[in-house]
Amino acid sequence: MSSTHARPDHPFETDDARLRPIHEKVVARDRLSAEDALALYRTGDILALGWLANAVRERMHGDKTYFNVNRHINPTNVCMAACRLCAFGRKKDTPGAYTMALEEAFETAASGYSEAVTEFHIVGGLHPDLPFQYFLDLVSGLKERFPQVHLKAFTMVEVSYLAKRAKLSIAETLQQLKAAGVDSLPGGGAEIFADRVRHMICDHKIDGGEWLETAKLAHQMGLKSNATMLYGHVENDEDRVDHLLKLRGLQDLTGGFQTFIPLAFHPDHTALEHLPKTTGMLDIKQIAVSRLVLRQFSAHQGLLANADAEDCADLAALRCGRS
Repeated sequence: MSSTHARPDHPFETDDARLRPIHEKVVARDRLSAEDALALYRTGDILALGWLANAVRERMHGDKTYFNVNRHINPTNVCMAACRLCAFGRKKDTPGAYTMALEEAFETAASGYSEAVTEFHIVGGLHPDLPFQYFLDLVSGLKERFPQVHLKAFTMVEVSYLAKRAKLSIAETLQQLKAAGVDSLPGGGAEIFADRVRHMICDHKIDGGEWLETAKLAHQMGLKSNATMLYGHVENDEDRVDHLLKLRGLQDLTGGFQTFIPLAFHPDHTALEHLPKTTGMLDIKQIAVSRLVLRQFSAHQGLLANADAEDCADLAALRCGRS
């Protein structure tokens, strides 16, 4: 679905001298460098940054914003990992832990289904006991019951874990998931690719290189995916830029990323709950910088379920690059 809104044109203006050569690159459709991306993160001129990002967005999509109606299915929150960033996972047999029987998962899908729903988004914990066949049966059962619904299922982290559990290669695992009915992969688990950061927030997950390699294999066999970045925790500007450039490099190679989703870190109920929440200014800046650096990604997505109402109003006013 799309939404349109007229906006009067106005010239680019800034008092930040670092943004003027970046404006020239944006107008010329030249690729931004790492130094350019750092300058964008460090500018205080949010209006000029929003102007640049919106110029790219309108050049690609005109004056339209697109929406997707999906339903999330989280078959289990039992997870062998203990990532400090996570408020979702539980150890087996601890309070709050659950695992859906297949029929329960199908009933969950049916209860949230309407004709407006075009996608089921399926992610869960790294369960130490569930066999690979459970996940194949989950996907094939959903595809049989809802053949018209797109199945976006299992992050690169989950695919890698399922492969190890089943003693299969990543490619073999992806092939079986695709044959069962998986249409594309979500982009979660990317977090921040820098090893320094991953050791602090998610050292039980695959590293950034393995995430990228798994995504590459998926793309090469025709499975598109999303990509994400979790920001607002212990990373710095250089880490964010490194993450974006690595995603851009893989997109250059495969063209398999459909959407980029910047995810603000929510520290509540995590081992990092002493950290402050992201500010609206950082949220807006991240969306804009992502749009400018990742121009090969046709869509940049925000999750309304995670959005603050005030931020949504600010984004609508600034038009800073989400589409």
